[in-house]
Amino acid sequence: MFTCETSISTQAIQWKCVESKTESKRLHYGRFVVSPFKRGQASTVGIAMRRASLEEVQGTSITCAKFRGVAHEYSTITGIQETIHDVSVNLKEIVPKSDSNDIKEAILSVTGPKEVTAGDTSLPPLVEAIDDSQYIVTITQPISVNIESKIEKDCGYRIENSDAYKNGEFPVDAVSMPVRNVNYSVHLFGSGRATRETSFIEIWTNGSLTPDEAISEAAEKLIDLPTPFLHVKREDVSYSYSGDDESSSASAGSSSQVYDVDELEGKLFENTFIDQLELPARAFNCLKKAEIHTISDLLNYSREDSSKIRSFGHKSVDQVSKALWEHFAIELPKNELHIN
Repeated sequence: MFTCETSISTQAIQWKCVESKTESKRLHYGRFVVSPFKRGQASTVGIAMRRASLEEVQGTSITCAKFRGVAHEYSTITGIQETIHDVSVNLKEIVPKSDSNDIKEAILSVTGPKEVTAGDTSLPPLVEAIDDSQYIVTITQPISVNIESKIEKDCGYRIENSDAYKNGEFPVDAVSMPVRNVNYSVHLFGSGRATRETSFIEIWTNGSLTPDEAISEAAEKLIDLPTPFLHVKREDVSYSYSGDDESSSASAGSSSQVYDVDELEGKLFENTFIDQLELPARAFNCLKKAEIHTISDLLNYSREDSSKIRSFGHKSVDQVSKALWEHFAIELPKNELHIN
């Protein structure tokens, strides 16, 4: 028995792809198994890999589009079936793949009548569209349509104010997230002190990365992020002690910076979108319509405030509260904060 436990405890953690399939050009699936972990480690790794896969893996997207002779995004052009806003939404759905970190420009120049797709766009070198059949616009008359698009590599979501754009340029609410979803599960094997865990990780991507490429990049980011802590020296850290004037003054004179945990957490939530809560579609859409885009926005609402959001009932409030606790270990404020 002792020999068995020693063998398991020293066994290296390994991973293997047990299933991989292409469901469509813009939906790839991979399932991976990782083991053996000590008890509790599989959840630690699973949570970290899920967050890193969704938030740290870079993707390519169209971030800006320029239409000649257009005043605002809700303009209509004779001979075009959609409004400029609708065309921008369709451009957002295009999934580019780029081997460059530089900003690139794409040009769409088409004469109708024609149903225009991503395949009609002239893309720069090192950039390709994952699905050429992605619909953009329908031209109903013999007119020319010219659209210039900016393509960038980034992480997560980008929501910009259209007021900063002029001369027919309009921002596209870019989604630079090649990983569409991640699930993980933990399974026990063995008994007693020899109990170990196996983790299954499922990843869906938009086709610009394969699931194994995505999980590899996520792992690299997880390794890089805490690297600064490996080089922390005692003399680089400031300590403050309440009730001790000498220690306080010594700390104030130090060149090291003391960070406020609440402030750092607030900044984190300002850049974390409510998509990470994995809410049901009804609750998610209600929050979006109420201009609640980030976790920081959401925390400006108490439970009572939330229940006053249009079409947002007590069931939705409970779903949001549960998701906040499960994903971030935080709760909605109890006191009324926000007045609609």
